[in-house]
Amino acid sequence: MVAVAEKSLIAAFKQLGGSRHPPVIETYERGKTIFLPGDPAERVYFLVKGAVKLSRVYERGEEITVALLRENSIFGVLSFITGQRSDRFYHAVAFTRVELLSLPIEQVEKSVRENAELAMLLLKSLASRILQTEMMIETLAHRDMASRLVSFLLILCRDFGVPGPNGVTIDLKLSHQAIAEAIGSTRVTITRLLGELRKKNYISIHKKKITVHDPIQLGYRFT
Repeated sequence: MVAVAEKSLIAAFKQLGGSRHPPVIETYERGKTIFLPGDPAERVYFLVKGAVKLSRVYERGEEITVALLRENSIFGVLSFITGQRSDRFYHAVAFTRVELLSLPIEQVEKSVRENAELAMLLLKSLASRILQTEMMIETLAHRDMASRLVSFLLILCRDFGVPGPNGVTIDLKLSHQAIAEAIGSTRVTITRLLGELRKKNYISIHKKKITVHDPIQLGYRFT
């Protein structure tokens, strides 16, 4: 049984497998697939470094982002929580270069059954994921692409933002193409809209990192 009362989530995750089955360390470069919809749900993941994009792929080939996971997130647990362990629900992609820990899903399920505190930690992690998914759906509901972009930037400020003297810097190196794919736009459109935000001094960009000078004002004006 894993005691988690005074342990961080990563410490608890590392002990799930016990001394015989330590977590496997995995790294993925940006853009690499971690798992696809329909893949066997064999492992649970803990995000140590970087960001992971979860998306759903629909029949027409359209891919919609449902969440951007930050460090200290657990994912890949939905399959055994719902009881449908045969396949994955989402397409998981390394949004940046990522470092992961992973464990066999059977080992995680066993530990969850033995430890109520650990089960609560996993539920809290899943609840946070669901909340972000709801926010992403609200973002994609904006018909106006400028409002959609601003909503996305504000989500990133909340989840990846580092406060500084000039505002909140999103601690991710974001290409225009990556932003476009995340919100269902095109690189050309995102380049134009970011340029307009820079001209109005709402944002600045340095080495692909975006700083939102005043998130509250930006949200008030565009969302």
